[in-house]
Parts: sequence; structure tokens; C-alpha cells
Amino acid sequence: MALNIFNKNKKERLEEGLSKTKENFFKKFSRSIAGKTKVDIDVLDELEEILVASDVGIDTTVKIIDRIEDRVSKDKYLNTSELNRILIEEIEGLLDENPATDFNADFETKDGSPYIILVVGVNGVGKTTTIGKLANKFKRAGKKVILGAADTFRAAAVDQIEIWSKRVDVPLVSKGMGADPAAVAFDTVKKAVAENYDVVIIDTAGRLHNKINLMNELSKIHRSVQKVVPDAPHEVLLVLDASTGQNAFEQAKQFTLATKVSALALTKLDGTAKGGVVIGISAEFKIPVKYIGVGEQIDDLQIFDKHLFVESLFSNQK
Repeated sequence: MALNIFNKNKKERLEEGLSKTKENFFKKFSRSIAGKTKVDIDVLDELEEILVASDVGIDTTVKIIDRIEDRVSKDKYLNTSELNRILIEEIEGLLDENPATDFNADFETKDGSPYIILVVGVNGVGKTTTIGKLANKFKRAGKKVILGAADTFRAAAVDQIEIWSKRVDVPLVSKGMGADPAAVAFDTVKKAVAENYDVVIIDTAGRLHNKINLMNELSKIHRSVQKVVPDAPHEVLLVLDASTGQNAFEQAKQFTLATKVSALALTKLDGTAKGGVVIGISAEFKIPVKYIGVGEQIDDLQIFDKHLFVESLFSNQK
């Protein structure tokens, strides 16, 4: 049976969470085409500026504009009234080119071992909160979940994941601040195998020290968990704060250089007008955005649905 971790009011919460981005984007978008009937170079230049300002990213913005220009040249004449529809189609098309994951997978492994998720990201992006919310979703879906506190650089990080483990009532393996992250990861996976857990979520890498140190730390964690489960980890989830815009791009760059990231989680979309970062990061790094955070409630971490995201972003244009 597939995991059912969608909210009943997912679309409504998503639209609320994207309200600042929508308001910022559509005000500028509407102003740029006011009084104009034809999609010309001036309209496209203004659209390009709007997309960049929404943190879609320069490379992704250029791709979108180039595709619209191709359609303009083929169709010879396009009304500005059609631009909204075309923009939706091109953004969805761009997202469709990226790798997809089975968001409703049962987390079944080849050898029946626990499904092991390593979560990376700098402190302050909502990493530990994301772990807590994921643990809650998996538990509610009937999975036996265990957490590992391997982000041991700051006492606050260890304390925070302990709070979440108690809040969602799942066990935590912790050795406290300053402990060897790889040892914590090893003990967590060993316990999970011995006690037949379904999902293991390990909090790691809470700081962006230089790339070599980061790579060495993550590599050591990988080797430690592979001593127990040879094909682990099954997922490396990078958590990014969408409200930081271009800084999120830089963090994605550094972490993808340091380790093989297989999925992304973009948090704090409800607190920013630059939700376009989801589109840009997904397109630029060719790594699927798996989760998005659209609020502070425990159920406000959603599985990313690219089509619903774009539909919500462009709905109710004023």
C-alpha cells in the first residue's frame, strides 16, 4: 500500500503559502503588460526581469524566455492575453524534464532493511523541523520510524531533534554535542535493523565548513551506515530555505559538490515573495524537489507536486 501523506486541504494550504510570491509576481506581471496587446521584445524583457526578481534564477529564466521567443516566432503573433497560459505551459514543461521520484513509494528496500534517509543542510533552514514533520507523516502512515542526531556541531541542533522526537513520539539515538556524527549514524542504523524499523532519518551536516571537510564528514557517515546496510543511504535529502533566494542556490551548489544529493526540500515558502526559487533550483540542479514547506503547522510540509505548484502559483490572477 502506498503512503498516504497528502493533506486533504493540500491545494488550499499551498495557495495560502504561495500568496506572497503570487502577489509580488502578478502585480509586476500585470503592470508589465498593461495597455499592450502583442508579445514583443519589451514585454519579454520585462518578464525576464520579473522572473529573475522572483529568484527563478538567471539560467532558468533564460530558458523560459527563449522558449517563449520560439513560440512567438513560430506563431508570428501572440496576444499578451495568451502569455499567462504560455508561461504556465513552459514552466511545467521545464519541470517535466527533471528527474521524477515516486513520492508514494512504500520505502521497500532490496534486502528488506530499513529505508535510510540522510538529511543535510545548514542550521537555520528548517532542517530539523523538516525531519520532525517527516517522521510524523511516516508514523501516521503506519511506518515504524527512528531518528538519529548526527548533527553534533551545536548543542541546539541535538536539543531540537530531541524535542521533535518527543513531540511525534518516535525514538532518537543521540550521543550529545561533540559526538562523532558517523558513530551516531552507525548506532542508529544498527538499532533500526535489530529492532525492525521501517524508516531511519538521520540529521547530519549542520554547517557549511569548507567543501573538503564537508565531503569527508558525509563520506564517513556513508561508510558507517553501509557497514550495517550495504546499499545505504537510500536517500540524501538536502533542505534549503526558499526565503534566502540566491543563497539557497549557493548552498545547493556546495552540498551537491560534496555529496550525492538525491532529493530536495524547500522550506519557508509561506514567508517569502521569492517562491520562484523552487522552479530555478529544480531546473538548474536536475534534482527533484520532493517536499515543500508552506507553513508552521506540523502538516504544512507537503509532497511537491510540480503541476499543482504551477497551477497554484498562477491561480486567481488579479
